[in-house]
Amino acid sequence: MIRVLIADDEPMIRAGVRAVLSADPDVTVVAEAADGHEAVGLVQRHRPQVAVLDIRMPKVNGIEAAAEIRRTVPATGVVILTTFGEDDYILQALGGGAAGFLIKSGEPEELIAGVRAVADGAAYLSPKVAARVVAHLAASSAGTLAGRRGAARKRIDALTAREREVLAFLGGGLSNGQIARRLHVVEGTVKAHVSSILARLAVDNRAAAAVVAHEAGIVPAQASEQR
Repeated sequence: MIRVLIADDEPMIRAGVRAVLSADPDVTVVAEAADGHEAVGLVQRHRPQVAVLDIRMPKVNGIEAAAEIRRTVPATGVVILTTFGEDDYILQALGGGAAGFLIKSGEPEELIAGVRAVADGAAYLSPKVAARVVAHLAASSAGTLAGRRGAARKRIDALTAREREVLAFLGGGLSNGQIARRLHVVEGTVKAHVSSILARLAVDNRAAAAVVAHEAGIVPAQASEQR
């Protein structure tokens, strides 16, 4: 059973997220919070596998809450809920240790897929979030979108062929175990590849590596494993 905490300052949003997650028999919502400060306290008390946080909340926002959860309860993965127009916040949350990013207006199935992926230790960027992050990086940096893609591909040139395969699946939201099954290797081998990928790309976490995979255009169209 995947234990989940929900944090959003809008009661109707919390109720909607709870309803979607409750439709999955493998997920149980153990607590709800109305702001980031309350969310951190409830995570410390209930120790859920996943915390689903709105990016904008009073007192302590989702970015700050994600960083504090990562510091105090590192076993809890964080999924950030965002809306269009919050690209800068998403980039900050990537640096703060969030593992999943979903658009509030996305399909219910995406929420469940994101929670499951993060519970499995994977990173999950919804396709809409990934596209916006890549476009935003191009718009806010020197060069065009094509330039960003070229730069990302140069970065992944430092990886071995196997590491590029692993990175592509990682970008698609697969966990180490799922990648191992796809590549017919043991999970420990994938874990070693992921550690090497993070070091070679000079990124701190799987979500940041997933952004590089999307920038480079190597994520398979149907990367997610059927359940």
